[in-house]
Amino acid sequence: MSTTVSSLPGAVTIDGGIDAGLVWHYGDPMRETRSLDRGLARVDLSTRGVLRVGGLDRLSWLHSLITAHVDELSPNDSVTAYVLSPHGHIEYELHLVDDGEHTWITTEPGSGEGLLAYLDSMRFLLRVDVIDLSADFVVVGQNRHLPMPETLTWLSAPAYANPNDVADPYVPHRPAAWAVSELIIPRSQLVRILTDEGPPAGMWAWEALRVGAGVPRAGWETDHRTIPHEIGAIAAAVHLEKGCYRGQETVARVHNLGRPPRRLVQLHLDGSAEHLPSVGADVLLDERVVGRVTTPVRHYELGPLALAVIKRSISPDAVLHAEGVPASQTVIVVA
Repeated sequence: MSTTVSSLPGAVTIDGGIDAGLVWHYGDPMRETRSLDRGLARVDLSTRGVLRVGGLDRLSWLHSLITAHVDELSPNDSVTAYVLSPHGHIEYELHLVDDGEHTWITTEPGSGEGLLAYLDSMRFLLRVDVIDLSADFVVVGQNRHLPMPETLTWLSAPAYANPNDVADPYVPHRPAAWAVSELIIPRSQLVRILTDEGPPAGMWAWEALRVGAGVPRAGWETDHRTIPHEIGAIAAAVHLEKGCYRGQETVARVHNLGRPPRRLVQLHLDGSAEHLPSVGADVLLDERVVGRVTTPVRHYELGPLALAVIKRSISPDAVLHAEGVPASQTVIVVA
């Protein structure tokens, strides 16, 4: 990340974890969250990996590798997708947008190198090329669902942005909309774009709104066993009527014949507790471990919240505990 961002007034950077190096907040996280919610602030996401795929076969090739339907992706259209393991577990989350000549992909911090290696290994004799442009291009997030003029813009999936308008058998109701966009810009323009509409917001604000909407994020709500059904990502990132991608058999089998063993929930934490549970903290029902906390936050309106992945068999009415903090549930995934 550019050091000029971390030197902006009030900036408190994140020391460890997936988002290390990004700004956590600029001194007033509740105000920043409110501004972001109103579309009046932007967020530095410059540690995301940025890859660019070129070549005449790029769309049909990507179509065969990922969970989304992209072989007819039009210029400026954007898609969310996964690369799955042979057993259907989530390995990479991809945000794709095409510019008519290239397909741009952004992925979670630390994932770009591995994703590049995987894509390179699958090129064979096809007319495609993949390059890592993370050194030259960065991502800025905003709480708007509109393309920016003359700026390559990825938009969050309709299942997240307009949840009431998208039929989803796994998530009949999402707590709120996650109608966000990512601007892919030259690194040299990061500070200008980040601040040209007012003071920026930190990752505290970005994550608070995401958790408030019950939207999963790879690396937080996922682990080495996660399948898309568990985190409510089928409607957003998986096309159930296309085959030809690694892990498709597991996706189809669970969808048609079974139920995912775990499910995503939103925890409403007891506000009288002085601390939030840690990332990865055990979720307990009585004395029994039934899941783990994935993303704890403090929301400017909703108070202390967390996303958690728990066993599907747990009653939605059960009061759970995480590191001594009582919590009620809002169920995200019902199947």
